[in-house]
Amino acid sequence: MNVSNEAPARPDERDLVVTRLIRAPRDKVFRAWTDPEWLKLWFAPNPWTVTVAEADVRPGGASRIVMRSPEGEAFPAHGVYLEVVPNERLVFTDAYVQAWEPSAKPFMTVIVTLSDEEGQTRYTARVRHWTVEDREAHEKMGFHEGWSQCAAQLAQLVENH
Repeated sequence: MNVSNEAPARPDERDLVVTRLIRAPRDKVFRAWTDPEWLKLWFAPNPWTVTVAEADVRPGGASRIVMRSPEGEAFPAHGVYLEVVPNERLVFTDAYVQAWEPSAKPFMTVIVTLSDEEGQTRYTARVRHWTVEDREAHEKMGFHEGWSQCAAQLAQLVENH
């Protein structure tokens, strides 16, 4: 057995975080994350679109989202919910594609938390990567710009709906 003496990276070294104060109640923000029709309205940064959204929102339930680029290229994303606390917390991962079928290349686990703050919702999306290298790659892919734009689209949807 090969055992490494190297300490694993701390979670915060593998995390990317987006947070936003949203002028809407937590139940609306939670619905936007769990209702496939609402997911289609905000989950991809414009001008990208979501053409397919499926969400079996329960621990062990699968999710499938297909984003389409402006050039028409499809980018499917599969995952499984690990934890669901209505109106408070969602945890899902791409380590599985359905049930407990492992994915080819696990990349991240997403932890969405919703809390009350001055009559609004503090929305935090923490994306925990398997390695520091995965986090760095996600940053280079435009994580901050893309996830921040999606958070703005999410806020606009729930604040105006």
